[in-house]
Amino acid sequence: MRRRLLLAAVLAAACARGGPEVTVSASGKAGARVIVMCEGVATKESGPAETVKTFGETYAFDPATFAVKRDEPTEVVFWNLQGDDEHDFMLLDSQNHVVTQYKLPPLSKTSRLFTFHRAGLYRFYCTVHQPEMSGQITVLP
Repeated sequence: MRRRLLLAAVLAAACARGGPEVTVSASGKAGARVIVMCEGVATKESGPAETVKTFGETYAFDPATFAVKRDEPTEVVFWNLQGDDEHDFMLLDSQNHVVTQYKLPPLSKTSRLFTFHRAGLYRFYCTVHQPEMSGQITVLP
């Protein structure tokens, strides 16, 4: 209880100075849900062999773009479908500052609750598989 009060005070202070653009938590009540898959586009196991030879293994978030409503807590669930490839997720705010980053272990689901407090575009990417594994979230008013 004390921790929640402290968190509420910190958020209230941040809002008073213009506030955070995004708040992220590991749990909570969501108003919406999005599932994002980490998929292999061209891998050594599935090919095509010429693509892998030319570009190396390539991966993508699917969907790579999606929209959420401002101030609506949205659960984003990442499914890493690869058994031998680790990914990560890094979210940037409108000033290109890192909001959050966490690992997406092989064959796992990782969930976070995002609440965007400002409308606009927010970029995200996997730092392990750049530049192809990236996307953006459109926050609607």
